[in-house]
Amino acid sequence: MRKIAFTNAKGGVAKTTTCVNLGAGLALAGYRTLLVDCDTQGHVSKSLGIKAGEGLAELVQGDAGLEDVQIEARENLFVIAGGGALAGVKRLIARRDMRSELVLSEALEGLRGYDFVLLDTAPSWDVLNVNCLFYVEELLIPVSMEVLTLQGIGDFLGRVNQVQHYRENLLTWSIIPTFYDGRVSKSAEILEQLERYFPGAVWPAVRYNVRLSEAPAFGQHIFEYAKKSNGAADYARLAQRLAKGA
Repeated sequence: MRKIAFTNAKGGVAKTTTCVNLGAGLALAGYRTLLVDCDTQGHVSKSLGIKAGEGLAELVQGDAGLEDVQIEARENLFVIAGGGALAGVKRLIARRDMRSELVLSEALEGLRGYDFVLLDTAPSWDVLNVNCLFYVEELLIPVSMEVLTLQGIGDFLGRVNQVQHYRENLLTWSIIPTFYDGRVSKSAEILEQLERYFPGAVWPAVRYNVRLSEAPAFGQHIFEYAKKSNGAADYARLAQRLAKGA
């Protein structure tokens, strides 16, 4: 069971879009996949058009068990919902005297039967996101083709390195460029800089595609909403790469 977090402290870089559509691509390829929404916005459930009941907050707080919070969204694709109640989870973690970084790991310890567990994280650096880093073994970092995002990625990876000092099996990480627009020279320039600064860690880019932003409004992933779009092609390619363990 591979445990992967989609994370970046900057918002608007397509973390949820990438988590949901990569997860859908894996599920369509036959891999049993669980999406865990660790964001108070709860966008994973909304993106798939499912109504969330008990979710991650209730699980961590002991008000629900693992069997209660796993929602089957599609064949091979399951969700543990996030949402506003996670603010209380953050307070619970902050008040804990010992092993506060392992609260999420303890809550998810009994998970079985999945090929992939994908965590969608909030655009921040808080106690819950630190918990995510202590649970997973891999990071996928969406980076939009913007100068400010590029400038912030070094600081974010510096914080990740601090966590690595306390983890024997953390972390391998890769960068997924998002919102790539070949018609705009800035996109090509930023992608070139990413590849120069992080050789071997940059995956194929996800092209800018309006269908990707439209799909969540219909409660559909990109393979349902626009299966012949560039967005579907790009995420299918990334899902194939992830499945191969590249």
